Amino acid sequence: MRVVLVGPPGAGKGTQAQFIASNLSIPKISTGDIFRANVSGGTELGKLAKEYMDRGDLVPDEVTIAMVRDRLSEDDAQEGFLLDGFPRNVPQAEILKKMLAEFGVALDVVLELVVDEDEVVRRLAGRRTCSQCGRIWHVDFDDKRDDICDDCGGSLYQRDDDKEETIRRRLEVYQEQTAPLVSFYADEKILAGVDATGPVEEVTRRAMEALAPYTA
Repeated sequence: MRVVLVGPPGAGKGTQAQFIASNLSIPKISTGDIFRANVSGGTELGKLAKEYMDRGDLVPDEVTIAMVRDRLSEDDAQEGFLLDGFPRNVPQAEILKKMLAEFGVALDVVLELVVDEDEVVRRLAGRRTCSQCGRIWHVDFDDKRDDICDDCGGSLYQRDDDKEETIRRRLEVYQEQTAPLVSFYADEKILAGVDATGPVEEVTRRAMEALAPYTA
């Protein structure tokens, strides 16, 4: 089964990608994993990507796409995969479609994790990071002392990218760049949506139910 997972920041894509891929017995392929593997492995693409990252520049689409192509060509992805983080926009989706056609396959389904914007803000803005050990706590979800890490006693702080104004800007960027993928894949008749609120296990169960028609 060949799946793409989409959804806004804070929707739980990373967590759900891992569980869904495990349930389907397919590899979870994230752009972050691909980048790290290429950079740490010293591949030509990894060296090229590192040059851009070291300068603080965005890695060009063509480099990302080449890394994705190489990863999808590996043996473990021949019977299926779950892509998390790619494609991020409609042009990348069109390239992925052509790429898979060259391999003689196509996507089976695009799973959209649907979550309300205010819920995303609550999830992300409630995170606090320990200044000593780096553990992340949540003001709503963890039963703990205020502003103190229960693991090491370090003080907790809110990272800049966990502040509400930053989160809402990230959501705006998502709506501008990535959300049009939903319309693209709806037109392709392979979009399935799932409510991503509630306990992790419940979201995974809903996701597997949404995927069931495409696994037959």
